[in-house]
Amino acid sequence: MQSRDRAKKIALIALMTATIEGGKLALSFIPNVEIVTLLCALYGYTFGWSGIIATYLFSVIESLVWGFNTWVFTYFIYWPLVAFVFMTLGRYSVKNRAIITLTATLLTVFFGVLSSLVDTGLLSGFFKDFGKRFSIIYIRGIVFYIIQTVCNFALFLGAFRPLANKIDEICPAKFKIKKYNVKMLDSEVNSNEAKDKN
Repeated sequence: MQSRDRAKKIALIALMTATIEGGKLALSFIPNVEIVTLLCALYGYTFGWSGIIATYLFSVIESLVWGFNTWVFTYFIYWPLVAFVFMTLGRYSVKNRAIITLTATLLTVFFGVLSSLVDTGLLSGFFKDFGKRFSIIYIRGIVFYIIQTVCNFALFLGAFRPLANKIDEICPAKFKIKKYNVKMLDSEVNSNEAKDKN
């Protein structure tokens, strides 16, 4: 990659990080209504590893702004995971609205479980009455988790495909994810099988 392209890629990652952070702050006054999941998914789906790097940088910024607490572990696990899952969907050119929305909804549900597990002390090694403590913490936040899940269901159902199409339209191909061609993969497998027989 030429130095100019490398600089553009760094700028792109910085822009993605800034939009995730800006989107988070813009909606922070509404509890658990957020656009971070959508942006992390979009950037992973479209830009692959660059999008994942942006989610890590977002988590670093959040840690510097708000200080260290158990949620930091959740952020460093969850947001890159969202980008990675959608990077996989992007590589295989999955465009089905139902699959994309279902994936996002399940990931959002997992966020509530993961954050409750971390808050319960999963990483501390203290497991006495773990199930009881987890249940209390999860039930305490369940209203917020439901709001977040419904919000993301609606956002992904209505906004993901149009935004992904627009990014795909305006962004140079050299910065976008390399998609797997399923037919090409099948032909390569058949070719290798033929060579093995010979």
